[in-house]
Amino acid sequence: MPGNSFGELFRVTTAGVSHGPGYVAIIDGCPPGLPLSEEDLLPDLRRRRPGQSSVTTQRKEADLPEIWSGVFEGFTDGTSIGILFRNDDQRSQDYGDIKDKYRPGHADFTFDAKYGRRDHRGGGRSSARETICRVAAGAIARKLLAQHGIRVLGYVKQIGPIIADIGDPLSLTLEQVEANEVRCPDAAAAEKMKALILEVRKDQDSIGGICELVAMGVPAGLGEPVFDKLKADLGKALLSLPAVTAFEYGAGFAVATARGSTNNDLFVPRADRPGGIGTATNRHGGMLGGISSGEPILCRVAVKPTSSLPRSQPTVTRTGEQTEISTRGRHDPCLLPRFVVMGEAMMLLVLADHYLRWRAQCGLLPRTTLSSEKT
Repeated sequence: MPGNSFGELFRVTTAGVSHGPGYVAIIDGCPPGLPLSEEDLLPDLRRRRPGQSSVTTQRKEADLPEIWSGVFEGFTDGTSIGILFRNDDQRSQDYGDIKDKYRPGHADFTFDAKYGRRDHRGGGRSSARETICRVAAGAIARKLLAQHGIRVLGYVKQIGPIIADIGDPLSLTLEQVEANEVRCPDAAAAEKMKALILEVRKDQDSIGGICELVAMGVPAGLGEPVFDKLKADLGKALLSLPAVTAFEYGAGFAVATARGSTNNDLFVPRADRPGGIGTATNRHGGMLGGISSGEPILCRVAVKPTSSLPRSQPTVTRTGEQTEISTRGRHDPCLLPRFVVMGEAMMLLVLADHYLRWRAQCGLLPRTTLSSEKT
């Protein structure tokens, strides 16, 4: 099955299904000498783990990583990093009665259309459990990027009609995001969001929302000017996550009603930027011409309501006969709280890949000014 790898120089390959023995992640291209242990992966994996709160799925998985290769005496050795995750709490029998039925909102029909067969137990390769591999790889990318002053933080911006008042995203800390089950740094909005999630769960329904992601400390110069624009790779990375239906960065769709004179971010002297140049505003979301500008990279993704519902819905069988379906498995009534770390992981993977690509092509430090040509 093609399409199981992501990235050019920092490359991640995943294998496994939700109701099989487990998952395998292969990370290629990580430079040697990075301190790394299984414990380094646990903080992010615990944020993704099912059964962590009252607003997530109650499937119980330890999600303990086993590093099989690529690390020697506590440091990466430059070879492929292999990580194994074992599934411990599968309940495949929950899916027995929907084996020949198509779940609305899922990839059941499209898998059959493509392959003529599918793994009906939890969605097979389309299951969100596959993201355990991405989060582990993202944790490695996080360590690598931290050495160069780059950090990524995500949080829940909106659930249903409830929108958080975030203020300045650059001032947020991980502790503020993790202060509640919803992972929304606006405490008042978080309480309303939690109440809404519990309400839809009681109604045997689900709810969607928006995750906002910010990358800080990204130097100017990352990204390619044509097909591999930084914004294009971020869009592909985040849209590759299950349930993501839309992506925007910077001002996003608001530019459709803006004028150029008010949308342009004017360049100004900035003592806090390498090279002393920055922009007065950041409607461009930290990327111009597909290349990072040195300003924070800000993007948002819309995540749809969980498609698996315990309530009965009309559907058809594989032979086209009308029937009813209800999904008995354990599912999140809202994907956003656990999605945050998945979004962070994909953003980290893109930035790590482009950082290594830039370093390979252009040298050790980004050119933020033309000072060398002036002397």
